[in-house]
Amino acid sequence: MSRAFSSATAEQVVSAVEAVYVNNKSTPPEFVAEFSDLPKAQAEAALKLAADMGLLSQSSGEFTVASPLCKFLSIPKEEQRAVFMRIVLESYEPFLKFIERFDVTSLASTAAQQTKVILDLDSHREEIKDTLISLGTYSHTLVSEGGGRYRPETTPENLLDVIAQACKDIDESQARIRQLLDNDAVAIISREEVLIPLADALVRASSRDPEGAVLSAGNSVESYLDGLASRMQVNISGATGINAKLEKLRTAGKLPKKLFNAGKYLGHIRNAADHGIDNDISASWRIREDTGLNYVYVACSFIAAITALEKSRPPEI
Repeated sequence: MSRAFSSATAEQVVSAVEAVYVNNKSTPPEFVAEFSDLPKAQAEAALKLAADMGLLSQSSGEFTVASPLCKFLSIPKEEQRAVFMRIVLESYEPFLKFIERFDVTSLASTAAQQTKVILDLDSHREEIKDTLISLGTYSHTLVSEGGGRYRPETTPENLLDVIAQACKDIDESQARIRQLLDNDAVAIISREEVLIPLADALVRASSRDPEGAVLSAGNSVESYLDGLASRMQVNISGATGINAKLEKLRTAGKLPKKLFNAGKYLGHIRNAADHGIDNDISASWRIREDTGLNYVYVACSFIAAITALEKSRPPEI
């Protein structure tokens, strides 16, 4: 049986991976298409290619993160994304075979045709060529010489420096989030579902990606509310989104009015970033850079303030 091969650009793959990583749960192609501003067919192709590369896993038509490298491919800095794409390609068989044949033939079309035959890929040679060249040029593994000609690029001297800086950025953002939350909150919350998305949001906000910051931090807050409801034994089944979960907690008498309203701010800003056209204004909202940064800080303050109540400390806000 032929091996399925999806045709997509490197940019589309990175955007699809970013959408699934930020969503932080099983993600349908429709969400990715809206998040990435792609036609659904292109979003699906990018998702399938990302799954073939080992970045995502697919189940029942939805996608989840399958590799820790997804974290680095969602970093806003293009140089860092390119380096980690290069790492991914080091274990992607179609790309490795294509580069091997390209070294021999020096012709991209011929290398793509031979890769297709050797691996029994089901796509047309030109689709394979265009996809693999896009991945190669994005990662700086291939360099265009013009006129449809390319040459392999040697490993850059600063590769390790870029990797180290990316890790440092993430480590510093996690340390800052722990500081903002305080030790009591850090001890309660889920690291994977609350702390790491908040740290990711801080990196995005600092890199002028306010929409991504709000979406990532908003997912963190919603996950936090799930954990809070479980600890307080409040049934929030059927409540979708931050605002609906806040309503359940408020009705159960577990949230004071001021913290409830602070949480509503987080819910409404998240909806503005996530829901496209707002029927109230017949337009979509642009998230300001300072809103993206402030959203992360308010989210941390909100979680820390509720933790103070859980720990029977004096109320704070």
